[in-house]
Amino acid sequence: MKILHTSDWHIGKRLAGRERLDEQAAVLNEIASVCDREGVELVLVAGDVFDNYLPSARAESVFYAAVKAIAGKDRCVLAISGNHDDNVRLTAAGVLAEEQGIYIFGNGRRVPATGGDRAVCAVEAGTNHIVFRGRTGGRVYVNVLPYPNEARCGEELAPGESFADKMRRWIAEGQAACAEGLPSVFLSHLFVAGGKVSEGEREIDLGGARAVPLSLLPPCAYTALGHLHRRQHFRGNVYYSGSILQYSFDEAGCEKSVVVFDLDESGVHGLHEVPLTAGRQLVRLSANGAEEGAALLGKYPGAYVELTLYLREPLVSAQVRALKEANEGLVSILPVVQGDGGESLAGVSRRQMSSSELFSAYYRSLYGEDAPKELTELFLSLTEAEDEA
Repeated sequence: MKILHTSDWHIGKRLAGRERLDEQAAVLNEIASVCDREGVELVLVAGDVFDNYLPSARAESVFYAAVKAIAGKDRCVLAISGNHDDNVRLTAAGVLAEEQGIYIFGNGRRVPATGGDRAVCAVEAGTNHIVFRGRTGGRVYVNVLPYPNEARCGEELAPGESFADKMRRWIAEGQAACAEGLPSVFLSHLFVAGGKVSEGEREIDLGGARAVPLSLLPPCAYTALGHLHRRQHFRGNVYYSGSILQYSFDEAGCEKSVVVFDLDESGVHGLHEVPLTAGRQLVRLSANGAEEGAALLGKYPGAYVELTLYLREPLVSAQVRALKEANEGLVSILPVVQGDGGESLAGVSRRQMSSSELFSAYYRSLYGEDAPKELTELFLSLTEAEDEA
């Protein structure tokens, strides 16, 4: 079976208040074209379909149009909820979606309907797995684990059971029905220990407490992950496909792509990454003074730009206006005012600091020392709980 892996669509996500729905629609249409060109039979979407729990009507419209086009007439799509998705809302249209070959798993333990007359279809399913039959009759088992935490999985905090223990149990439950030795895929939205995090993601490792070691992942032929926006690969066939667009400026220059591969009884074959070219590029620039900055901005039309300016004195409104006129894609200006000796007088912008860095800086300002690791982890866990509420 020919499979495509994508994730972290974040439909509705903005950049400093700028709407990006047209870009998101364009790159999703590009993925549909890749499916047609590559002869893909099954598309795996590893979570964070939307950017927030209450997507706009237009964001939902972009999703429905895109996922229908990607499924086409004879292909299936399997999507799971991520931490940015309302898993109940995302799966609400499941009954209708399954008629189009689109299967969506949240954490609600619903068993999707199977069968149908499509060339590729689901032939068996449970609350945490699904089996697809390809065009030539071959079958693939998918162990499905949407974004996992106790609240979403309907569990209380059990004393003595660590998050790693829970992950081991949840993964085993999804793999248990693979009794026939079918070629299998593990599809999930989680943070593997050692993964590289981008600025645009909220702090997801909770100081390391929620990081999943590679040793806990099941022995599947391919592991399709979402959560991290930079595409990356771990030993074996463990992949983050990455987000479909550059969503933060530290991803400037990072190529976006999807992963395509064949899977049969003997394993994975022909695995390759297909670049995605739709959407505006993010660029980080720096210049000495406003005049040099304006000239540099003119060389990057069509890009979104973050500009660091090294200055001897603060910018005036006329200079800011000239910079914006030089490139309408200028998103932010980071002025660094220097003294005669070249030392910075500005410090680090709070917007560039992560949640743990902000907490540590605040704690240090109160007590004159670094925050204890346990306290930082508690703060980050409460932040996640607030996000889940």
